[in-house]
Amino acid sequence: MKTVILAGGFGTRFSEQSEYKPKPMIEIGGMPIIWHIMKEYSYYGFHDFVICAGYKQHIVKEWFADYFLYTSDITFDLTQGNKVIVHNQRTEPWRVTIVDTGLHTMTGGRIKRIQEYIGDETFMMTYGDGVCDVDIRKLVEYHKSHGKIATLTAVYLDQSKGVLEIGGDNAVRSFREKNAMDAAPINAGYMVLEPEIFDYIEDDQTIFEQYTMSRLIEKGELMSYEHKGYWQCMDNKREKDILENLWEQKKAPWKKWED
Repeated sequence: MKTVILAGGFGTRFSEQSEYKPKPMIEIGGMPIIWHIMKEYSYYGFHDFVICAGYKQHIVKEWFADYFLYTSDITFDLTQGNKVIVHNQRTEPWRVTIVDTGLHTMTGGRIKRIQEYIGDETFMMTYGDGVCDVDIRKLVEYHKSHGKIATLTAVYLDQSKGVLEIGGDNAVRSFREKNAMDAAPINAGYMVLEPEIFDYIEDDQTIFEQYTMSRLIEKGELMSYEHKGYWQCMDNKREKDILENLWEQKKAPWKKWED
């Protein structure tokens, strides 16, 4: 099953560093946060990724093109025409497709643009700026159990994200922007989607969180998977520092894999 990661936005809420690189490429513990997200999925056996790039998309492509340089010892033998010898190569079992989904494309439009790489298969989708310790295998199992088009991961945190109204059957009844007084579940991403989702996206200007999710709710096709564990996005330097400190203290809840 493929995992789609949205990594193409401008990242305006993190102007300190995202002026120079896409927000998913901002580092936590010396590695881009998108690497942490991919390691989460890989831990649960999902190794096939489609990255929806856009803003400074060349940086994403260059990083993955040189990934073996970051994880291996290298000899550059200039006496042999700049021959490169890789020692102790430590790479991930990943297949990574990076797609330029446009500079000004909205979130739904980015998903629509990678339809040819998904085909008629169930796939997962998340955002390239947040980590979570949700059990992704159980999330997928839950999605398969209810037969609806979409499942999102719902968390209860004091965050200014989109608020969900969830019924007793875990169906999502409504979605709106959150205010400071709310104590409602929020959309953490980490979604599982059926290929029919592409029928709910019109064009590049479709905002997934507004138009697409609203249409899914109207049709009764959006379900929630409640997660009571850890989730944290990285919209600003304060949140980056939170993640960085947890990583340095070896207390990162999202790190399930072994070094």
